[in-house]
Amino acid sequence: MVALWVILGIVVLVILWVILLFNGLVRKRNVADEAWSGISVQLKRRHDLIPNLVATAKGLSEHEKTLMESVTAARAAKTVAEVNKAEAGLSAALRGFVATVEAYPQIKADQGFMNVMSSLSELENDIQMSRRYYNGAARDFNTSIQVFPANLFAGMLGFSKYDFFELENPEEAKNPQVQF
Repeated sequence: MVALWVILGIVVLVILWVILLFNGLVRKRNVADEAWSGISVQLKRRHDLIPNLVATAKGLSEHEKTLMESVTAARAAKTVAEVNKAEAGLSAALRGFVATVEAYPQIKADQGFMNVMSSLSELENDIQMSRRYYNGAARDFNTSIQVFPANLFAGMLGFSKYDFFELENPEEAKNPQVQF
């Protein structure tokens, strides 16, 4: 009879531990999801701001077209890998656009253009902070599902690893030189 109570006690403890494990993983997954949402918000702001930048620099049709196509592709991206790839293309197109604009003093001197560029610079900093926050949340979640003994149950409970938001090309890490 005592052995039955001991076994029953162990089963109850294991069930309570699995419940606590599940709830902890759900909390960490929600933090990572919220962090990804923060990146999405910042990227949407970026995608909305770039057409304003283009509108203030009319006459650069080829770069304007490339940049707008990149914005469209970036808006369509959903997964971390798709967003990484689309944002890499958008960053490259934006660097080319800014480099071309620098050759036109009348555009660089325009107050509207300067305001949009200033907003874009602030936004790029916000995006960088959002990416770092997401990567930290993803790291914490991934660690939680990979450590023993949680790794024995995480897969069975439906938890899988989050991808990190990474640069595909080291050139992307370089900030474009913006000079007015």
